[in-house]
Amino acid sequence: MKDHTTQPLTEYEFDRLEAFLDALGDDAMTVEMIDGFFAALICGPELVPPHEWLLAVLGGDYALANEQDAQQSLQLLIRHWNTIADELEITLHEDAVYLPVLSLDGEDGIAYANEWAEGFMAGIEMRRESWTELFEDDERAKWLLPVLMLYHEDDPDPEFRTDPEAFQDRDAIIQGMIAGLTHIYRYFDTRRQENARRDAPEPIRRKTEKVGRNEPCPCGSGRKYKHCCGAGSSTLH
Repeated sequence: MKDHTTQPLTEYEFDRLEAFLDALGDDAMTVEMIDGFFAALICGPELVPPHEWLLAVLGGDYALANEQDAQQSLQLLIRHWNTIADELEITLHEDAVYLPVLSLDGEDGIAYANEWAEGFMAGIEMRRESWTELFEDDERAKWLLPVLMLYHEDDPDPEFRTDPEAFQDRDAIIQGMIAGLTHIYRYFDTRRQENARRDAPEPIRRKTEKVGRNEPCPCGSGRKYKHCCGAGSSTLH
């Protein structure tokens, strides 16, 4: 039987997480934004540690949260992170895609995906420099186009706002966003592995040579090590 803590979140758990985030105020992300945010961090070449992304997710008022609720919500966030990471990992070896968590509009039941795109762009901004090569690659930068279209759909600056006619087939844009996510994940895979090896902690190594039990004690007493400083030591087999 699989450990419950490794399972994808249920609808009930998503609702609990959304309620917790709502209580934190406008600075906290929504569940849809978090899904896009995590997707960008997991796809990108640089590892962003939890203590860093948690501040972005919870906003400035997270310290006001009930400690127990905050701990439970953190566990839900980590589980959802792991779900995204596991499903994207599968795309390296199988013809599969990660299906993002998108909210449906209450009036018409349509998934607009603007908040997901906002979260994804926030994830890019955490390590913007490491994404530069993709943005500057004329051929592969098109993988980001659907996200950018959704992100700028309601941009307050008319110069950056996406042409409304482009959304006549919103489903196609979202499908392009999903496909692009898989391409981006694969594109940065080698870099992620290299950076993970670079950032891995160095193994603890013995800084001094091992002293034999019958050798003179290095403290200079003239006695054998086993009868001096090594008298209280034990050997592990």
